[in-house]
Amino acid sequence: MPLIRTIQINPTNRLGVWKIAEDEDFFKEKVNISPAIHHPHKRLQHFAGRYLLQELYPGFPVANIQVMQSRKPYLDGHSLHFSISHCGDFVAAIVSSDRVVGIDIEEMKPKIEKVSHKFLSPAERDFIDGQHGLAHKTICWSAKEAVYKWYGLGGVDFKENMQIAPFTFQSKGFLTCNFNKADKIARLYLQYVMEDNLCLTWTNEADESAATIAAITTENAAVEAAIKVLKHGIRPV
Repeated sequence: MPLIRTIQINPTNRLGVWKIAEDEDFFKEKVNISPAIHHPHKRLQHFAGRYLLQELYPGFPVANIQVMQSRKPYLDGHSLHFSISHCGDFVAAIVSSDRVVGIDIEEMKPKIEKVSHKFLSPAERDFIDGQHGLAHKTICWSAKEAVYKWYGLGGVDFKENMQIAPFTFQSKGFLTCNFNKADKIARLYLQYVMEDNLCLTWTNEADESAATIAAITTENAAVEAAIKVLKHGIRPV
């Protein structure tokens, strides 16, 4: 049985995490991928991502997925928005019927520490927790990856175009990120969970308002459910 859990973040947004334990034949019964993908594990990741989309949204038109030059997958002329992320044997996806979304799943690795100067500004480095530096930086990296996927057009400087507001390190919670480019200015809210060296982060476009903040606070139950995804791989009943 595959390890999967779906989380209804709110009425129009749903995400899921899948741990790959199947071969290609299992996925080919329901979805297909581009023949241009040759690496065996990358093929499995792409198969699992598209399979997960249909688990999250039955009838999802995976055959109509196109890919931008920036490598962002999308549905042309369709109201559904989605985002997919791969990390080793894990695949995460989010689907929304009314807003642009972004998701990232990331393994905590020493490499993130080594390249942190490339994606964290001096102001962001100042709020990093000294005792949990790598984990804190992994959350920041995952958050910016999710925002990058939300934007989708490429050409983003992770230090100049994305600024994360200071937040205290915790294993789960939410944060804000200001996105600033000539063609797009937005403030995004992100939720994250860090468990067993894996970080899952997701975002959608949101206005800053008391109502929005209250909605995000009430969605903390989704964060709690995400912990079970990463720790136990529980299948929904």
